[in-house]
Amino acid sequence: MKKVSLLCALWYTLFGFGQEQKEYQIRTIAFYNLENLFDTKNDSLVYDDDRTPTGKDHWTDERYWKKIENLSKVISDIGSDNTPSGPDLLGVCEAENRNVLEDLINHPLLKKKNYGIVHFDSPDERGIDVALLYAKSSFIPISFVSRRLLLTNEEGFRDYTRDQLVVEGLLDNEKMYVIVNHWPSRSGGELRSRPFRLKAAELNRRIIDSLRYLDSSAKIVSMGDFNDDPISPSLKKILKVKGKEKQLDSMGLFGPMEKLFKKGVGSLAYRDQWNLFDQLYLSANLVKIKEGYHFWKANIFNPPYLIDPKGMYKGYPLRTYAGGSYIGGYSDHFPVYLHLIRELQE
Repeated sequence: MKKVSLLCALWYTLFGFGQEQKEYQIRTIAFYNLENLFDTKNDSLVYDDDRTPTGKDHWTDERYWKKIENLSKVISDIGSDNTPSGPDLLGVCEAENRNVLEDLINHPLLKKKNYGIVHFDSPDERGIDVALLYAKSSFIPISFVSRRLLLTNEEGFRDYTRDQLVVEGLLDNEKMYVIVNHWPSRSGGELRSRPFRLKAAELNRRIIDSLRYLDSSAKIVSMGDFNDDPISPSLKKILKVKGKEKQLDSMGLFGPMEKLFKKGVGSLAYRDQWNLFDQLYLSANLVKIKEGYHFWKANIFNPPYLIDPKGMYKGYPLRTYAGGSYIGGYSDHFPVYLHLIRELQE
């Protein structure tokens, strides 16, 4: 636990009557697209042939362990300006299986954090899954389930994609629900693929509604790579995520990433255009109610070492492969994170 002193501007502070100093406990919740974290073994049930020693990517043990080291470095640094110990909850996507997640959390840079894993194998044809890593010192899972997203393509065949992971747990003895997502990609174009993401948003909405039905005071954080921006129809029309706190009603959802997106920043770049597909949004009671844990701030984690310094991808996230060549970077996405705080009582 980290104690910090924040100068909390009270209403009367605006008029120069003074300030009140309070101490807060901070917890960090983050999300990171790991960009094809595959082991080197060929799994005949999924399309992982490229990520093998003899495959197109020449994915060797040396390259695999270099990626594990790189990702460990990033994760240990996320939110470190306020919480040096790294994320307390970390949603991830594009992990092939539990084994690669075990290798990740057992790297020396992360081992001291003592992360646990919540993971299910999903039916995605590429063999990539979502998962939640949690610091055992701050979070205790109570229950978890994988919700299947059923999609049918234009030919009427099943389109296999990632499940949505739902975890109920205690964050320092305070009930919290976390949903980890990796929605269908924009393959084939944004408009053509949009119906799939609308279906994903509908599933997410049903999950949130069901949690609130069972627990009217449920504090919920949904995060992931949505393959949509904060202003896309899936977020705005289906989930009705609001970008401003003053727009929230008691049952609304708040998306702190919208403000960042409108400033022109993103978590990934494609053809010289930035997108903010990696997002976190929260139930209104984590914003409007200041008792217990509540929202403080959110950001994109993009330090200089995560940025490609040269070439045609200069300024983009420094990824593992670029233009078909191995460059030994981190991921094609920047992580995103938010801080929850609660006042410490004397």
